[in-house]
Amino acid sequence: MTDLSQRHALITGGGTGIGAACALALAEAGAQVTVTGRRREPLEEIAARSDRIRWRVMDVEDEESVVEGFAEARAVQPVDIVIANAGVAETAPLAKMSLDFWRRVQRINADGAFLTFREALKGLGKADWGRHIAVSSIAGQTGFAYGGAYCASKHAMIGLVRAASAEVLKTGITVNALCPGYVRTPIIERSVANILEKTGISAAEAEATLREANPNGRFVEPEEVAQTALWLCSDGARSVTGQAIQIAGGDV
Repeated sequence: MTDLSQRHALITGGGTGIGAACALALAEAGAQVTVTGRRREPLEEIAARSDRIRWRVMDVEDEESVVEGFAEARAVQPVDIVIANAGVAETAPLAKMSLDFWRRVQRINADGAFLTFREALKGLGKADWGRHIAVSSIAGQTGFAYGGAYCASKHAMIGLVRAASAEVLKTGITVNALCPGYVRTPIIERSVANILEKTGISAAEAEATLREANPNGRFVEPEEVAQTALWLCSDGARSVTGQAIQIAGGDV
């Protein structure tokens, strides 16, 4: 088992879905974990499940909030694991997409990952160990109709990972991206509702459409993504950096 008892992880979007699963997996491996997000209630709920998890309201759209969040986390213990997970999955046809919509998706997904990684790197100094992970998507490696803003933001996250990994080569710090397919999270519920509103098909049909988008025909579970993040934090993955790792049930 990976021993993270001397480590401190900060996870953005840590109250639900993939972020919450990562928090629990890392805490079980012994890490101290700080979960952040915009909503207090889910953060409190996940923190209540382990005495190794603490929470802080932090908005990755707000630079000052990210700077203050990292400062507060470091006051407890240096942060050496960072999972940039906060994000939105919103879609619109390009021809009908407003600039405000485009910019909002980029601010949360791409800018949020940038601010998270920047503050993480600032605090490492001469540290010889670190794990930085961005939760991108298979949409960061391909494209799909009506996903222009989302796909662009997730592609940007992979580019950021590759550039950041090049900056910290020959140190003990690795930087990688996780690229899940459709994961069973609250985002799926919102996507189903969106499909229902636009098409009028049944909820079961809408869910099946999303599920079958994964080549293996099932949703990825959040815990599967969390276990991949945990592996990246292990000594066995110390030479894995600058990678975009698919967790999507097959080739896309």
